[in-house]
Amino acid sequence: MIVAATPRLSRIVSEVWKPLVILFVWDVVVTVAYFVLPFKAPTLPLPLFGTALALFLGFRDNSAYERWWEGRTLWGAMINASRSLSRAARNFLPDPEAHDLKRTIVLRQIAYVNALRCQLRRQDRDGEVLRFLSQGEAEPALARANAANGLLDGTGRRIADAQRRGWIDTIQQTQMEAVLVDIANAQGGMERLKNTPLPNQYRFFPTLFTHLFCILLPIGLVESLGFATPLGSTIAGLMFLAVLQIGDDLVDPFANTVHDVPLSAMCRTIEIDLLQSIGDEAPAPITADKGVLW
Repeated sequence: MIVAATPRLSRIVSEVWKPLVILFVWDVVVTVAYFVLPFKAPTLPLPLFGTALALFLGFRDNSAYERWWEGRTLWGAMINASRSLSRAARNFLPDPEAHDLKRTIVLRQIAYVNALRCQLRRQDRDGEVLRFLSQGEAEPALARANAANGLLDGTGRRIADAQRRGWIDTIQQTQMEAVLVDIANAQGGMERLKNTPLPNQYRFFPTLFTHLFCILLPIGLVESLGFATPLGSTIAGLMFLAVLQIGDDLVDPFANTVHDVPLSAMCRTIEIDLLQSIGDEAPAPITADKGVLW
């Protein structure tokens, strides 16, 4: 997620130079053709086209931002549920009998959120899980297609075992299980966002109409702008292409790009809070790197 007040110039140039060059070349071709060829192009109702396209792109960008914000909301719920699970384990489980189980639940939850982060970003999850759990502890979950869900199931089984041993009563077990349900619901919402793209009409037609508008733009402006058409048309077309790109950047909040939800920073927040809740030393928070928080 870009947290700087303004994006870095190098990043802007890297994202827009290709369409900028193509637009400028096309505008130059149209301008030269206008002054060289004997016939003139008809006047186009560009204001009408531009207004309709702007509304279309605005509606699409709003839909993309809603997906991005839902992803951030779900991860906010995940942070709160992780804190609640750690607090319940610390307060409900007795010392010294269940001391090791407290640590296990906390470390499993930290491993869980990092495994979920890797799954959403399509990254390797095993190394992140093994940072917090031993091979024997992590192996049953890593053997499953959905390792994050396997870790959560294992935590539920350990809480049930604590109830059978008499370390917690059924009411406390129910309270802790309710937190696990909240975590599972948040994970389901994240997986839905990741695996369900915007409908094809939301992706295809805005791209088609924007490119078509950029093609028609210099034809409609050349009569009034003359030799300034390449400059004016390129800048105007770039505005529409930028709005189109905003929707593409936000539609997947877990894409592991500079525009997505800062999953690494939020997983580190969970790690810090949970380790400190059991008195362990915690790492430093993740800070922005060159204006980007990952």
